[in-house]
Amino acid sequence: MALVKSCKERLHWMRNNGFDALVEEVSSFCDKHHIDVPNMDEAFLLPGRSRRNAPIKTNRHHYRVELFIYVIDEQLTELDDRFNEVNTELLICLACLSPNDSFEAFDKQKLLHLAQFYPQDFSDGDLLALEDQLELYIHYVRSSSDFSDLQGIGDLAKKMVETRMHLAFNYVYLLITLALVLPVATASVERAFSVMNIIKGPLRNKMGDQWLSDSLLVYVEKDVFDCIENEAIILRFQNMKPRRGQL
Repeated sequence: MALVKSCKERLHWMRNNGFDALVEEVSSFCDKHHIDVPNMDEAFLLPGRSRRNAPIKTNRHHYRVELFIYVIDEQLTELDDRFNEVNTELLICLACLSPNDSFEAFDKQKLLHLAQFYPQDFSDGDLLALEDQLELYIHYVRSSSDFSDLQGIGDLAKKMVETRMHLAFNYVYLLITLALVLPVATASVERAFSVMNIIKGPLRNKMGDQWLSDSLLVYVEKDVFDCIENEAIILRFQNMKPRRGQL
């Protein structure tokens, strides 16, 4: 997350101070390759548009405000949307599960806070049990040679199963498995939303929720439905109600 923060700060700096340096670099490249460079102080005119009806603005305003700043603002917006306050906090908490460097990133309070993101999996009583398990868990894994050279949460989950510690620290193991499936779940949700724009187009904007859900399921899980024979689908529809003609 420190890299994300640095990236945002760098983009903000470029937005306010980076245009002139970019113009100098581009101008140097164009001069070297004998490419004409527009005068930034001259009026900007879109190709094919009459000067009489064109809005008065300089080349500098067009390239700086309408292109340079616009592109950077789009990148900042994308970063803010993807790494909002909740997502950032969630990622910071997830990092505390890392077994790297003898579990250096371990933080009990952040892991308890991570469990609170899953109220259906951790009740109030489960959170109390998790707090007790975390104390013993971190002491055990730091002192055990079995957990000394692990790289990543995936290795940690495998080692807990191999040593059967997933039974002794069942709530900790549940938290680890939830952390492992989070990237897959997030990608699946994003894929479903992108598919929604394809399925529910302007001509189908009155599609009901159930119909939309069924259509999305078939479109997203193509590999699953490719295994179903066409004859089985036809028979299914044919048996739903009497029909005049055969499908």
